[in-house]
Amino acid sequence: MLTIAIVLGNSLSGCFVAHLRPPLRAAAVKHDAVGLMDALERMIDRRKATKQDREGAYDAVRQWKDDTPGYALARAVLAGRVAQIRGVTAVTLVRQVEKWARLSMELDPGYRGGHARRVLGTLYVLAPASLVAHGDSEVGIELLEEQRDAHPSEPSNHLRLAEAFLALDDPEPAAAYLCFCIEKQASLRPSDRRLLMRLIDVAGGTAELDCG
Repeated sequence: MLTIAIVLGNSLSGCFVAHLRPPLRAAAVKHDAVGLMDALERMIDRRKATKQDREGAYDAVRQWKDDTPGYALARAVLAGRVAQIRGVTAVTLVRQVEKWARLSMELDPGYRGGHARRVLGTLYVLAPASLVAHGDSEVGIELLEEQRDAHPSEPSNHLRLAEAFLALDDPEPAAAYLCFCIEKQASLRPSDRRLLMRLIDVAGGTAELDCG
């Protein structure tokens, strides 16, 4: 542990890096916020990410700052991944997701296919309105629809709209989005495919959807 801390001392505080597992540590040492985010997302896809992995990645990225849309996106996503395990009532984390997703959009709304817009739209629908400062579920739906219109062939955009409408207890518009995702599910990342299966259950199953 001491050796690791000494080696990393010039790059990032050893206490925030030494405990990270290798895929996360490698990106943190290089101050690669997007690489850190991607490494955690791959671990989540493989169901290998622990609570400590999520919190460690979030703690690490806060130790440096830059003014790129990628860094802002990573701050938003990593805060959101910790909020998922603490609950959306984790006020500070929810506000961090909003702050950094908005900044990423301001810097480059098209960065990574509008990922920040999808994050922000989902947040505004799923988080209690009292915890966010600049939107609500209506704004969230508008953002998600803008994202779908900008990238109509991307199934994850349809998936988040389905999730949003089901969260708002409005299953009718969700059905078409779920059917689109079922047809394109091979293009979804593993964690999104798991979400799709949960949403299909919420919607009453494939028979109820009647995708034809």
